[in-house]
Amino acid sequence: MQASQIKNCVTFATKGQVVIPSAVRRRFEIKEGTRATLTVTGQGIMLKPITAATIGAARGTLSGKNRGKSLAREWREHKQAEAKLED
Repeated sequence: MQASQIKNCVTFATKGQVVIPSAVRRRFEIKEGTRATLTVTGQGIMLKPITAATIGAARGTLSGKNRGKSLAREWREHKQAEAKLED
């Protein structure tokens, strides 16, 4: 584990909810209502908050890859595909 990583223990509630420690929420600018992506990896579950900071950091990374689609359209298509997988 890298020295810059924060290691915390959390508890899951009955509906799968988890409280993220306040130091981590501050570091990643997570506020009430902040959305996150959830990815299942070979090492476990990865949550990535979608905040103004993360959107700003990602700006330009899709250049040439989205073929002129707006971020809103890309997100809508992603959510539609995700909904189909849940059915």
